[in-house]
Amino acid sequence: MTDATASNKHKIQRHQTVVSYLFLLPMMLFFVAFVLIPMGMGIITSFFNYTMNKFDFVGLKNYIDLFHDEKFLISVRNTVLIVVTSVPLVTIFSLWVAALIYDAPQPVTSLFRGIFFLPVVTGTVAVVVVWKWIFDKYSGILNWFLMSLSFIDTNISWLGNTKTAIWCILAILFTTSIGQPIILYVAALGNVDKSMLEAAEVDGASRLRTFWQIKWQAIMPTTLYVVVITTINSFQCFALIQLLTSGGPVYSTSTVMYYLYQSAFSLYRYGYANAMGVLLAIIIGIFSLAQFKVMKGNVDY
Repeated sequence: MTDATASNKHKIQRHQTVVSYLFLLPMMLFFVAFVLIPMGMGIITSFFNYTMNKFDFVGLKNYIDLFHDEKFLISVRNTVLIVVTSVPLVTIFSLWVAALIYDAPQPVTSLFRGIFFLPVVTGTVAVVVVWKWIFDKYSGILNWFLMSLSFIDTNISWLGNTKTAIWCILAILFTTSIGQPIILYVAALGNVDKSMLEAAEVDGASRLRTFWQIKWQAIMPTTLYVVVITTINSFQCFALIQLLTSGGPVYSTSTVMYYLYQSAFSLYRYGYANAMGVLLAIIIGIFSLAQFKVMKGNVDY
């Protein structure tokens, strides 16, 4: 290769690199302006008594006050309950459904994928309206169904009872969270090495052993993604709370995200809310790192 040819090749590579970065520039500017800068401002203002008419530096006071705030501690408890309940249920149920419909004829598989994915593409408000009618104390279909089977004698206020409201939220969150994992698991099962499955069948391996030894190992990257994303979404549960219960009754359904919103936009305690957001980000990061740590040994990238 002559020096002139090498020089032209380097010029072309530099030109392609510059063009690539120019295409990325609008998105990078958007990311910096609407993600990085707000994150930095949120961290900085969390050390201030930042309200509508105050901006006083208070150091770690906001963070200390959080651990003495009963409403915040209740919100943390509810959030953790949602996470530790929804993540394993969503993962296990999605994998079970995907394994069942994957072996079905293609039209059946497509039908069930569409059914389970429907709540994901349906607007949150529409979903909430339907569930609010189901749980309605006087005209809800759930009370009618249970009373027709003689399981209950009087109507139950499902969303107005401190013992049942959080479980109603969990039920709705579950139905709106399984659509994407099912789609991902069906796709992952389709990428399993067919020759290994055929070899296991020839060797007389049972369906359970074949699934555990071959399919489960092959879909571990998908499982890690599903677990991490479901964890993050569960920690950030807000819309259902806002539209259904507004954190009630008696903060029994309040989550960290909802209490953060309430502190910022109802009480105008922006610094306090930002401290809450920073803590929530740290907690999510710890959970995600722990999940990567536990599952990375079985994941092939």
